Amino acid sequence: MQVDKRLLRRSFERAAATYDQAAVLQREVAQRMFERLDYVRLAPRRILDAGAGTGFGTRLLARRYPRAELVALDLAWAMLPTARAARPWWMRLPKVGTRVDYVCGDLERLPLAPSSVDLVWSNLTLQWCNAPQGVFREVYRVLAPGGLFMFSTFGPDTLKELRQAFAGIDGYTHVNRFLDMHDLGDMLVYAGFAGPVMDMEIVTRSAEDLRELLMELKALGAHNVTVGRNHGLMGRKRWQAMVAAYEALRRDGRLPATFEVVYGHAWVGEPKRREDGRQVIELKIAQRRAGLR
Repeated sequence: MQVDKRLLRRSFERAAATYDQAAVLQREVAQRMFERLDYVRLAPRRILDAGAGTGFGTRLLARRYPRAELVALDLAWAMLPTARAARPWWMRLPKVGTRVDYVCGDLERLPLAPSSVDLVWSNLTLQWCNAPQGVFREVYRVLAPGGLFMFSTFGPDTLKELRQAFAGIDGYTHVNRFLDMHDLGDMLVYAGFAGPVMDMEIVTRSAEDLRELLMELKALGAHNVTVGRNHGLMGRKRWQAMVAAYEALRRDGRLPATFEVVYGHAWVGEPKRREDGRQVIELKIAQRRAGLR
């Protein structure tokens, strides 16, 4: 179930030109996550859009926080010129427009200094990471005290119809791994975050036929990139068996595709200090042992 990062990068590189036409769900989730900032008191000086893609979230954040510096980071280099070209005119004004640095990088090894940002925003990117716990530690490291981490990702019921249709066809993995929101909440606490809040909603999309659904996933760069995937072509009999299994799920003339969307946010607390003003540093033994390994 591990994600092949080289294949993932290549997949999103190829999808850069088609991504925006297919990213209906991604934009909708970004809008819903963006609305949650209405209930947050925060005036960030620097913001990291972790997994910026073609820059839709970056533009939302620039509109809300016009005085903040933004870092738009994505694993796929081809996404970044697309995001830069999509900036509205007011983001391009010299000295007045929002400063955005476009950076190619990995969430699991953020190329940022400790305590250098005040808000980390990540929309539907965490599911592409092999070590969410490591991502949370990295985000905690780059966030300043009082900083906010806000993210969305997919939960385990995502594409359950596709997983069910492939069940028993062969021994390969066909759908990426998605983590339960309670496990993600525990990981946030273990990484050191304070006051994590998790919730989720079910979004169901539908398609005329299976090829339409799979082509949409391909246009997003979101097809199967697990190490355990079939590296060759699927035979006709197996394909027909999978299609027949999916067709049995047809409702009201269309094929459903379920997405479990998980939302989370958490804070970096102010450092603890002794009565004499010196900072208290807490070291968890399990984390220390993991680091030594």
